[in-house]
Amino acid sequence: MCQLRIDIRDEFSLHTMWFRGLSKHIGIVACSAEGAALCYLTICLEAGQFHPEVTMHTHPLGEYMRYVDVGDWDSVANLMLSSEAKLVSAGANFIICPDNTIHQAFDQVIEKASLPWLHIAEVVAEEAARLNYRRAGLLGTRYLMEGPVYSSKLARRGIEYLIPNPDERRHVNQIIFNELVNGRFTNDSQEYLIAVIERLKNQGCDSVILGCTEIPLIVTTENSPLPVLDSTRLLARAAVNSALSP
Repeated sequence: MCQLRIDIRDEFSLHTMWFRGLSKHIGIVACSAEGAALCYLTICLEAGQFHPEVTMHTHPLGEYMRYVDVGDWDSVANLMLSSEAKLVSAGANFIICPDNTIHQAFDQVIEKASLPWLHIAEVVAEEAARLNYRRAGLLGTRYLMEGPVYSSKLARRGIEYLIPNPDERRHVNQIIFNELVNGRFTNDSQEYLIAVIERLKNQGCDSVILGCTEIPLIVTTENSPLPVLDSTRLLARAAVNSALSP
């Protein structure tokens, strides 16, 4: 009698082929390295060893910032669409972008996009509403804190938001661009961000949106004075859910 023998490696391969056949391919349009890496890692860890197929492309951060600094959002959108084109050719089924700031160009992107995109602020707003938060603090780059990315998404769900004062916004922005995007994480900066969150709490905030994808590397649920809405990990989890949905 002939017996069929499958060792662990064969069984792993069979499971992998089965899983990939049912899941969608996630494309990541990256901007800054640390936040994109955290998003990618979260996707892999959340879904386990049989995570969906993932492809990532990024233009240099400096290329993005050349346009962000002068408010040229059409050019930012063109960079994002250039990355999307590469992800389309790699077989991606939908796109995420683990960078809050450049979502200011999202509408221009969607007008010309070839694939569906998840909106990071939409994902965060959905989670805030699910948890019945009503007044969130918002941390991120100064472009993000002073810009429109979160306003309509939160307002649609009846959620107010507050941003730090101008001096705090400048300091938070410096921490992000001088340290976090370069992989530098200092105790002084961690303490400063926590103090800013404490002041937002004193102003009536019931949660804080970590609206820079690097901030979760230094502010956590354990050290934050307020419950955190971690935009990086929420987007990653939403991507996994989308990849596994019919």
